Amino acid sequence: MSTVETPREVRAQAKYVRMSPRKARLVAEHIRGRSVPEARAVLAFTSREAAGVLQKVLQSAVSNAEANHGIAEDRLYVKTTYVDGGPVMKRWRARARGRVARIRKRTCHITVTLAERQQASPTVEPVESQAAVETATTPKRAAKTKTAAASKKKTASKRPAKKKGAAA
Repeated sequence: MSTVETPREVRAQAKYVRMSPRKARLVAEHIRGRSVPEARAVLAFTSREAAGVLQKVLQSAVSNAEANHGIAEDRLYVKTTYVDGGPVMKRWRARARGRVARIRKRTCHITVTLAERQQASPTVEPVESQAAVETATTPKRAAKTKTAAASKKKTASKRPAKKKGAAA
């Protein structure tokens, strides 16, 4: 009976962040699937406000992994990042002729899930040479050679030829 070790996952969440979810999702897409050091580098050089918040959530998730599970930062990667919409604060602004305009102050919940990278298995299958693989997978065809004269198609003109001396 073989035992398969499932990768451990660690999660961190920031709730009620005073930022539009749409703006935070743009930054969250950049770090999804990357290793933690690489994700930190991407966030450090991203010039959006959401990058700072995501950096804090990522740091929290890494700290959770180290403190609770003893997983080193180098062995972690960002499995999922998602941004959900939070409650919307509705405010009013006075406009002309006694009217009002609604101001929506949006909030969001940011979640980062880290997982442990799987160790590479020590047994590796032998790789066949590329030429052997190509000959085994491609069907053999007889090569046809064409001469320059044979490759030109003779097409009949649909219009009759014009006479040089005749004017229309």
